[in-house]
Amino acid sequence: MSVDGTLNQPADFEHSYSELGQSYVVPTSATPVSSPRWIAWNTALAQELQWPQPWSHSDEALAALAGNGQFESSRPGASVYAGHQFGSFNPQLGDGRALLLGEWRNSQGGLCDIQLKGAGPTPYSRGGDGRSPVGPVVREYLMSEAMHALGVPTSRALAAIATGDPVYRQQREPGAVLTRVASSHLRIGTVQFFAMTRRGEGLDELVTYATERHYKAALDTARAQDPKITCAQVLLDEVSKALAALVARWQGIGFIHGVLNTDNMLLCGQTVDYGPCAFMDRFSAGRVFSSIDSGGRYAFGNQPGIVHWNLSVLAQCLLPLIHTDEHTALSLAQGSVDRFPERFSAVYAALLAAKFGLEAMREDDKPLIEQFFQQLEQDDLDFTLAFRWLTEVANETTGASPITELFNPSDGLRDWSDQWSQRRQASSTESAARMQGVNPVVVPRNHLVAQAIDAAENEDYGRLKVLNDRWRSPFTWLAGDLEFAAPPTADEEIHRTFCGT
Repeated sequence: MSVDGTLNQPADFEHSYSELGQSYVVPTSATPVSSPRWIAWNTALAQELQWPQPWSHSDEALAALAGNGQFESSRPGASVYAGHQFGSFNPQLGDGRALLLGEWRNSQGGLCDIQLKGAGPTPYSRGGDGRSPVGPVVREYLMSEAMHALGVPTSRALAAIATGDPVYRQQREPGAVLTRVASSHLRIGTVQFFAMTRRGEGLDELVTYATERHYKAALDTARAQDPKITCAQVLLDEVSKALAALVARWQGIGFIHGVLNTDNMLLCGQTVDYGPCAFMDRFSAGRVFSSIDSGGRYAFGNQPGIVHWNLSVLAQCLLPLIHTDEHTALSLAQGSVDRFPERFSAVYAALLAAKFGLEAMREDDKPLIEQFFQQLEQDDLDFTLAFRWLTEVANETTGASPITELFNPSDGLRDWSDQWSQRRQASSTESAARMQGVNPVVVPRNHLVAQAIDAAENEDYGRLKVLNDRWRSPFTWLAGDLEFAAPPTADEEIHRTFCGT
């Protein structure tokens, strides 16, 4: 580390978004901490990023990622955005406890953001301390990496660092900093800020930047067919596709985000902000975990509709840029928004076909599939294990796996499975094998995440490592899975999760 506290540079950060100006990113320095200590370092992600070896798990990197130093070419800054929170518009939010260090060019040549979360106050902290307790850092590290292993588009976690300093929320808690990686942190709420709070000032530049960064190929293809097509039209249509596919994957694994505000929806279509999120154990379409979602707005079964609503907000913001003629702009935007349910259904139907071991979903399969979910809810059955039981039945491996020790199907589900087996008679052996790659053995169950958090609050990070290692291979049975795949006991079950801000 050099005398000015910067880490000598083996590679360069880029700053294409910050270079749009301080209306978008305000230069902000991290606040030093007293005694940083590694909680976790993601070697696999570092390799994917081609992260320089001198910055990997070194004392110098520890200091820089804790906020006690700075990478030489980084330019820390806080980004502004607005957002609808539980349906109510907040005209200015922004990175209240996050700092964008810059953009990193990964091994495929694409840009991704490197961000510190919990590194101290920013101009957008709104009176807060800009810090994070260790619990939310551990939760996000585990959940985001598990989601990646499950094949869900997501932000990633490169590092977690204990600060040695307390954070005060409901009580005194140890503090931590997360190093988060995403294709970008541009949100629907970012567009809202410039469209609604700034009344369009800077919106054109933002939309052009976001479209060229995330959807350049689609833009080039569209303009080859229609040279007059606007970035805003392409952006809306591509975000519609990306978010439809994203929420379909959430529904397929029983994931509940918990806070689907517009400021928590990335334009690149990745999952972000793992606050009061959770995976369902016992299935219920109305399942809610978030302590702040008292009305059930973001319940499991509501997620596709809420994402559709969020997309309509984006469309309203983009109208002036979609077309110069107001009626044409409205027609084009409405068409893209209206295609969202069809796009969601197409991805979800293909996923369900794979999960149920079918070649494809037919129209007359809907009652059978609906009956399955009704049976799970009626009999209070575990979502993940029910699908895995079907997988073992289809592949005739129930006697070779721990499934019979973990899951006891109800009489109703057994009766239903007779109809399902008849439907599958014409399916190939490949469709049964495909089930093994879409129906996980393990997911990051809430009670296990809570165990890692409890241990980390006592400066024991071993449980985090054990769980993170196990969740890297979610579709394969491994030794010890009677613990890792089991649903919680009555006294282990988590009924409420908290955002920790």
